[in-house]
Amino acid sequence: MRIQNLFLFGAMIFLASCSQQQQARKPISHTSGTFIKESIERNKVLIADEEDLIAEIIKNDSLKSYIASNKGYWYKYETKVEEVTATPKRGDIAFFDYEIKDLKSRIIYTIADTKPQVYYVDKENIMMGLRDGIKLMKKGETVTFLFPSHMAYGYHGDDKKIGTNEPLICTVSLNDIKVDTQAKN
Repeated sequence: MRIQNLFLFGAMIFLASCSQQQQARKPISHTSGTFIKESIERNKVLIADEEDLIAEIIKNDSLKSYIASNKGYWYKYETKVEEVTATPKRGDIAFFDYEIKDLKSRIIYTIADTKPQVYYVDKENIMMGLRDGIKLMKKGETVTFLFPSHMAYGYHGDDKKIGTNEPLICTVSLNDIKVDTQAKN
């Protein structure tokens, strides 16, 4: 009888535990979105500071005329080709040399360091500012670009000589443009 009662008691506990519904667990932490808002504000201040530094460089270089791009960087022609010729477009191969400096005109990478570049336009991953700036150039031109950090290597840098959030001066010479004959249409 005792074993029967024990068995009956165990069966009732088992049935009672099965009949309770599981309650949804509440998350341990709640996000308020303040991190994103603070990050946006930090980036606005960073961009404004970099633009002030670039504006100072432009003001001090009164012999040259700078052009503001619609992508958020500035450039000036060192050598300008006046005749109407093609500029690189998607599917072309651009052959160029470039040098990178910081905003105090200290050389970070020389032309020898960067070697002659072969760039498949819009098909390779290069610095965002160069990706856009090269498409403004004609064969034979040399252009100096003033890139805020978000158009250069951004928050990450290049893991070598270019640090976090570093605006750059890049002087680029476009040596040649060829159509990529190997490209699939």
